[in-house]
Amino acid sequence: MRRTFLAVAAALLAAVTMAGCSSGADSATLRVGTEGTYSPFSFQGPDGSLTGYDVEVAQAVGTKLGKTVEFVQTPWDSIFAGLEARRFDLVANQVTINDERKAKYDLSAPYTVSEGVIVTRADDTSITSLADLTGKTTAQSATSNWAQVARDAGANVEAVEGFVQAVRLLKDGRVDATVNDSLAVAEYLKTTGDTGVKIAGTTGDTSEQAFAARKDSGLIADVDRALAELRADGTLARISEKYFGTDVSGR
Repeated sequence: MRRTFLAVAAALLAAVTMAGCSSGADSATLRVGTEGTYSPFSFQGPDGSLTGYDVEVAQAVGTKLGKTVEFVQTPWDSIFAGLEARRFDLVANQVTINDERKAKYDLSAPYTVSEGVIVTRADDTSITSLADLTGKTTAQSATSNWAQVARDAGANVEAVEGFVQAVRLLKDGRVDATVNDSLAVAEYLKTTGDTGVKIAGTTGDTSEQAFAARKDSGLIADVDRALAELRADGTLARISEKYFGTDVSGR
């Protein structure tokens, strides 16, 4: 009897612990993992609060679903581990849709469409295309889609925590370039007025970004329905215009 009681107690404790780690599809709270250091998508505003394009889209999705959104700030390189560990239900951090991620996670319909660009020092004329990255060193978030683009082009990748750190290494002459999303780079150049770096070329590919959930979570169908409503009522376009001056949601 004692063993049976202990087994039941352990099972109940495990269930409570699991529930505490993630809100789940039926909860009134939607826990969302995001970096908080990737402007203009997810960053700290002047008042210290979390803001950005991905943050506002996630909040709008939560409103459509009737859920309170709770953000969990997590470095990009551990964000999928956090998702799998049930620290949160959804990743909102410009997750590029690719076959590998489709196989491992449930991905929503895209809510951003963009292209990749190559950033170099302003006085560097040796890099104008992906082909020129062969043998060069780029600074990238190690597990990002852009890191793989750089590797495939023959570059050596130095791991960094985010785009700002990549630019710092680039300007210090410690790396030759960084590859990133055109929207993030354009926003950085617009807000900082940094003349020390430039967009030297494009990667030639268009990417689509989506929310990511655990496989078979049952959450993505609801998220897709919310995104469709936000697209139809103009909310996605409005949020896009706020951060980019144009609609980047990919109608």
